[in-house]
Amino acid sequence: MGWRKVTLIAAVFAVSQSAWAQSPTYGVGRTPTPEEIRAWDITISPTGKELPQGHGTAKEGAALFVSKGCNGCHGGTGAGGPAPTLIRSKPGQPAMAMACLAPCVNDSNAMAVHSPFATTIWDYINRGMPLGDEGSLKPDEVYALTAYILFKNDVIKEDEVLDAQSLPKVKMPNHDGFGLPPPWKHGEPRLQGYP
Repeated sequence: MGWRKVTLIAAVFAVSQSAWAQSPTYGVGRTPTPEEIRAWDITISPTGKELPQGHGTAKEGAALFVSKGCNGCHGGTGAGGPAPTLIRSKPGQPAMAMACLAPCVNDSNAMAVHSPFATTIWDYINRGMPLGDEGSLKPDEVYALTAYILFKNDVIKEDEVLDAQSLPKVKMPNHDGFGLPPPWKHGEPRLQGYP
């Protein structure tokens, strides 16, 4: 008879633990307001409809590349530093030899030539640069740095002004070669059959 009591107590304990684990709240935190969610949602889509007002040119970006310390991580020419390659070598110029961590970002897959959308470059700089002070750049600075990187990779002209209207229209070198993953079906792995 003693083992039945122990089993009953264990079952009650297990059921209560299961109910506790499925509890909708733990009394910690609160639901964010719609305004807070909007403030955190800084994603920039390929269409660029979320881009803020501002503008920048490659000439402005060249000065910022040095003054914001981009050259310290990415190298003076946008390559050869400990951080990923931003500016690929020109044809006939030897590629920068460097140690590279996986996944390696070098001349063949620098974001400015590999990304299918110019808005991706703006988004990445805006979110993640400069290292250690992420998100501190003003929209004009992000537009200028994006213009500089695109100009140095022969994607745009030096005097082109990038802004919320012109940036999404930039035709990236890999725009048509990127390919889209096949349609996803519920219950299947997300990238099944995608190379």
